[in-house]
Amino acid sequence: MRVLFFPGEGGVDLSGSASELVAVARALSAGGGVTEASASTEPSFGGTELTSVEVLARSGSGVRVGVDPARRALLIEGDRTALGALADELRSTAEMEDGGHQHIEYYPGHDYLAAGSLAMVLNSPHGGMPAR
Repeated sequence: MRVLFFPGEGGVDLSGSASELVAVARALSAGGGVTEASASTEPSFGGTELTSVEVLARSGSGVRVGVDPARRALLIEGDRTALGALADELRSTAEMEDGGHQHIEYYPGHDYLAAGSLAMVLNSPHGGMPAR
């Protein structure tokens, strides 16, 4: 799995195999866990490679996606219901049969993201763009 953080754009880009995306979804559903990310030889296009995805259940409303630059970790914190909704998004991405991606971005009234959450792009295991 590869996680890139783009501080200037305020977002992260997550890509990996179907099993890697499902592993993050399982941590979200469980309300906690750490999934390691790996370095890549592919260009990072100005992004900073992160080394882990850390999930933590907390009370409150919604999910907050953030980054701890010192630890190079993607942090996903939220209530169990909202973490479950994001887990569904990851599973949906993992099940894509072609290339493609999903944008997860906060807007007022978002179903499960909390204000202050970073934007996230989830890439299909087959690449970020459809082949057809």
